[in-house]
Amino acid sequence: MDRHRDSADQKFQRKALQVQEAQARVMQHAKLLGTEEVPLSQCCGRVLAEPLHAPHPFPAFNRSGMDGYALRAADTAGCNAEEPVWLEVIDNIPCGAVSSKTITPGTAARIMTGAQLPEGSDTVVMIEITESRILEGTTYVGLRKPQQPGSNITPLGFELKEGNPVLPVGRTIAAGDIAALAAFGFPVVKVQRRPKVAIFATGTELLEVDEPLQPGKIRNSNSPMLEALVREAGGEAVMLGAIADDLELARSRVQMALETHDLVITTGGVSVGDYDIMGDLVREKSGEMLFNKVTMRPGSVTTAAVRGGKLLLALSGNPGASFVGFHLFARPVISLMLGSTQTLLPEWTAFMGSDYTRVNNYTRFVRARLAVRDGVVYAYPAGIDESSVMVTIKDSDCLIVVPPEVRGMKTGDKVKVLKLPGEFGGQG
Repeated sequence: MDRHRDSADQKFQRKALQVQEAQARVMQHAKLLGTEEVPLSQCCGRVLAEPLHAPHPFPAFNRSGMDGYALRAADTAGCNAEEPVWLEVIDNIPCGAVSSKTITPGTAARIMTGAQLPEGSDTVVMIEITESRILEGTTYVGLRKPQQPGSNITPLGFELKEGNPVLPVGRTIAAGDIAALAAFGFPVVKVQRRPKVAIFATGTELLEVDEPLQPGKIRNSNSPMLEALVREAGGEAVMLGAIADDLELARSRVQMALETHDLVITTGGVSVGDYDIMGDLVREKSGEMLFNKVTMRPGSVTTAAVRGGKLLLALSGNPGASFVGFHLFARPVISLMLGSTQTLLPEWTAFMGSDYTRVNNYTRFVRARLAVRDGVVYAYPAGIDESSVMVTIKDSDCLIVVPPEVRGMKTGDKVKVLKLPGEFGGQG
């Protein structure tokens, strides 16, 4: 670290924390929010607020696995190719119907896939191996091979018994869960309330997305990115625009946001320059500063404070650092507020797909893309990984973790990666 940075750290009272300690500090202030009930059609992506158990067995009846005939296996015991057994067909059971007939010795019922088995039957014979004939107006089905009890039947409670767990508390509800909820008759689901997350950007240099470029100005790309990341994490993003480099204005707007939202995230203004107002704001005595420096690249100036019991997370204004900082600190907080069982990014093991020669004094989180080659997962570091670079964010689906003691990584080296949300499917 150079002398300028040393003196700046002293001036701004910066003491660097390890990433894990910084995560722990913000996560301990993540309060579980209340619950609400939502219709089944609106619960996908929400976090379940209570464990759900099967109110009845599933399936709730003995179910035919195919189109065929329901009968007693014992009636087929003596049949063979030369001497078939003939059974009287006493009913035709479509799916959704319940037969009023009982299968007795010498009888059978035509049955469709998914239909409830009639009383007395213990097996279903596929229609392809049967013969049929009509004698004096009565239909008979013939078989030339003995059948085993239970064949082609899905028994009552085969998937779940009454009282078995269906979904655990803290589960993020997906499409398959919707099917289970519908099958067990849950039209309304109790879920955790989404945290309302206020998003500010700071900087007089910022333009809105729809404004034409001006000399010395840049469009505000961090706020829309953070809005998407908040929604992806399960929160409700509230865009509060940009704040000019004015400490009084920032103080009032941030305070109002903290009073009406569950979490406030800002981007920019946390470095050591004359106009880095967020750094000044969190050092004020009106709240508790959790940290204002982390041993990480990018985003070492990531800052967190608590005011009025609410968490304020100030991320770097550099897009790459803001992106990484959100995933390391904001996403776990939102997950805990939701009661989610998955808080931190999942850790995977991969192999370097190309060399990485940069040397760091802090742990570096390198934007990268994953690809599978010959059944092995490889991580390819972004070609340009500067903190200020924005365009490589869109091509990243993981972060390669490069410890400070590592002096470069070679193709084929085993590495730890943090898997970012979403799918990957590239080929190396």
